[in-house]
Amino acid sequence: MMQVIHSRFNALLSASVLSLVATVAWSQSLTWLGVLPGDNQSAATGVSADGSVVVGTSTDSVGSSRAFRWTASGGMQNLGTLGGNENMARGVSADGSVVVGYTRNAAAGRERAFRWTVDGGMQDLGTLGGQNGRAFAISANGAVVVGGANNAAGQWRAYRWTVDSGMQALGTLPGGGLSEAWDVSADGAVVVGVAHNAAGQVRAFRWTASGGMQDLGTLGGDRSEAWGVSATGAVVVGAAYNAARRERAFRWTASGGMQDLGTLPGGRSSYARDVSADGSVVVGAADLPSGLFSEQRAVRWTASGIEDLNTTYASLLTNGSRLEVAIAISPDGRYIVGAGYNAATGGRREAFLLDTRCTLNGDVNGDGVVDDADLLIVLFNFGSRCR
Repeated sequence: MMQVIHSRFNALLSASVLSLVATVAWSQSLTWLGVLPGDNQSAATGVSADGSVVVGTSTDSVGSSRAFRWTASGGMQNLGTLGGNENMARGVSADGSVVVGYTRNAAAGRERAFRWTVDGGMQDLGTLGGQNGRAFAISANGAVVVGGANNAAGQWRAYRWTVDSGMQALGTLPGGGLSEAWDVSADGAVVVGVAHNAAGQVRAFRWTASGGMQDLGTLGGDRSEAWGVSATGAVVVGAAYNAARRERAFRWTASGGMQDLGTLPGGRSSYARDVSADGSVVVGAADLPSGLFSEQRAVRWTASGIEDLNTTYASLLTNGSRLEVAIAISPDGRYIVGAGYNAATGGRREAFLLDTRCTLNGDVNGDGVVDDADLLIVLFNFGSRCR
């Protein structure tokens, strides 16, 4: 009798293993987002945490731009303007319900920072006393917006905006005369961007309420820009010149300083645009050996180094299509958005959404591996039914 039980168990075990192996599948996907009616190119600049909402800009043949919010079910939605003729979307909240960017208003076509919500539409965030402003990024909960605006003296300053306090200037580097904020941490406490130093050189900065504006230095050259920051504000990414005046992507931490992330083999330049919540995955672009802008490729940096997304996800690309720049990444590193050339639509430059996750159907516990743990879950729950 015991031998029969063992035989049945072994048969069940074998069947379960075969079932798990047979159901392994990949769910990685590339979605070209198209353009708004009448336009001929687009670029995606932000993505929600779950990848369900993408924001960016769609542009017509004469260069007029329109902000969009894209969903799989609704496609591209034109977010409108504040009375002017164009606008751009730059960032989106974690749940996809709040979008920020800048637009033209009806009064002499001045640029104004906007905050758009599903329920309330587009809100003018004002300025610092001048006539123009731009919004570049938003905190995870949609409550903090950062960007740049001019003050009453016409000076351009980085700002941090909240519903309660409005737009607050963040100052400049010592002796400098210009600053602009390009990203903000998930909780809204750390702001990064660019500012002039006393010599008029452009420097990447990291700002906190307690420490003020900190110059992050360069890679040996005379210029740097901070484009992205991790959820806690501990990791900053961007681009800086090295001693040879080549632009290189960097990853900065308080303990390690500014580290050159390198470029593609044979290439000379690269830049980083965004970073995952934990600071481990960085995205941007790098050139190929030719050094031509047309030969730029979307790339990703991890602990393993740099990779060309066109090579890693070649199976998702049709002949002639290519991913040119990765502009934003979801907090978990799964979704990447940017711009590339879509051969299927005549080779136009088009926004894309790349889902990098490998989903295994046999991965019962969702840890990314089909192993004994998954098998045990199946065995212990064999015969269970929904009631």
